[in-house]
Amino acid sequence: MKRSEMREQVFKQLFLMDFYNREDFGEQCRLYLETQGQSEEDDQPKMTEDDQQVLCARAQAIAGKVEELDARINEVSVGWKTARMNRTDLAILRLAAYEILFDDDIPDKVAINEAVELAKQYGEDESYSFINGVLGQIVANKDKETEQ
Repeated sequence: MKRSEMREQVFKQLFLMDFYNREDFGEQCRLYLETQGQSEEDDQPKMTEDDQQVLCARAQAIAGKVEELDARINEVSVGWKTARMNRTDLAILRLAAYEILFDDDIPDKVAINEAVELAKQYGEDESYSFINGVLGQIVANKDKETEQ
């Protein structure tokens, strides 16, 4: 599975996370994987066993950092705190912020670009612009921290 396809699957898991207890997140990931490919309209690529393990591990890693990610997002989002954000934008921001802050294998520009593309596909009309701005500020703050 391509990285962009995996990223989209992780985004969907993160979106669902806010609807369940965090303690049940592992079980929710398992249930999500059981339903993949069940619908005739489902045009998602089939996931291998390895893809499934990567998906759940990645989603759980991000879920484990939600408080820190939300704090970083709240630092830079003007007029909007995570508690007020729509769940789609928040899931995209959490995913991209994790990639920017904790995943050295993904360049910051790629994380932002992929987040903007997810926002265009799943978000509201102006979501992509908001997400681009917030993530740009997270990168700027990260760069300042690195310089110090």
